[in-house]
Amino acid sequence: MSVDSSDSSIISQMRAITISREYGSGGGEIARRLAKRLGWGLIDHEAVIRVAQELGVSEAEAAVHDEYAEGLVSRILSSMQAVDPAMYAAGPFSLTMNAQEYHKALEKVVTSAATAGHVVIVGRAAQVILAGQRDVLHVRVVASIEQRVPYVMRREGLDQD
Repeated sequence: MSVDSSDSSIISQMRAITISREYGSGGGEIARRLAKRLGWGLIDHEAVIRVAQELGVSEAEAAVHDEYAEGLVSRILSSMQAVDPAMYAAGPFSLTMNAQEYHKALEKVVTSAATAGHVVIVGRAAQVILAGQRDVLHVRVVASIEQRVPYVMRREGLDQD
């Protein structure tokens, strides 16, 4: 990865770079190398820690929300619960912190990091949260399935059996 003088000029105008990636594409590793090369901070799992601190919950609970992708049925039931809480009070959809609180705190963490500047942010919907900011570069890392499978197997210590 090389950065020439014209690239440096463009990059110096950026406050942040977001990296979104396909699972197993190596986007996290690319982000780490880029942050190191630029001398910038890196926000990856640290975002979960910051959100947990912001909300006063455990890192483990914040991590559940970080990895939790609400399905259609869950979203419908949650919205129905908002309309008539008594009707669904016994449902299995309550956690100490709800997804909306998590996402609001995540938005604050990502926006604050970008405002501080000189940061590479991996995932966490940062490209969506910062979409309207002209001084943020958004990068999407993709790879073929033939490249992703061996990468994940190596990273997770799996053999082909």
